[in-house]
Amino acid sequence: MRHLRIVIVTILLALTGFSSFAQQEIRAMADTLDVASTQQVHSPRKATIYSAVLPGLGQIYNKKYWKLPLIYGGFIAFGYAINWNNDHYVLYKQAYADIIDDDPNSNSYEELVIEGNWNWNNASQVAQFTTRLKNAKDAARRNRDFMIILTAGFYALNIIDATVDAHFFNFDIGDDLTMQWTPGPMYCQGKAFPGVHVSFNF
Repeated sequence: MRHLRIVIVTILLALTGFSSFAQQEIRAMADTLDVASTQQVHSPRKATIYSAVLPGLGQIYNKKYWKLPLIYGGFIAFGYAINWNNDHYVLYKQAYADIIDDDPNSNSYEELVIEGNWNWNNASQVAQFTTRLKNAKDAARRNRDFMIILTAGFYALNIIDATVDAHFFNFDIGDDLTMQWTPGPMYCQGKAFPGVHVSFNF
């Protein structure tokens, strides 16, 4: 009878310890699930869409606010360059159209400031001026188109930047580089030898 009591008490103690261990495991799992569920998921897809819809919005989503002045400053600079070159292209285009037509009343080219003193009664100088005017018109058009291409590239770069930043949003770049070592067997040609296992955490 005494042995039976000892066995029963031992079993009860073992079950109590197992139950406590199981409860701790369940509680730890619940805590892990709570942390995982409360952790915000940062989506590169959202950052890409936001930057495509409105440049800089993806950077706001990534909390990279310092990039906003660079993005909008770049767009303002490109917009100014496009507008400046387009104004000159329109001006030179009209002047070139006036100088090659036969209408004496269309003489807007005389108001242009192009290097040199021009005699409009001298056919040679008029021909030289016409060539310079055509070159200036073509250069203004090329510069305007080039600025438009650069603006499109800058827009694409804004999207790529937001996407890459979103991919690295939760990336740990801390200085905590740890090394752990544990004793364990090492195997060589099917035989086990005592050894040490080393792991590095980056």
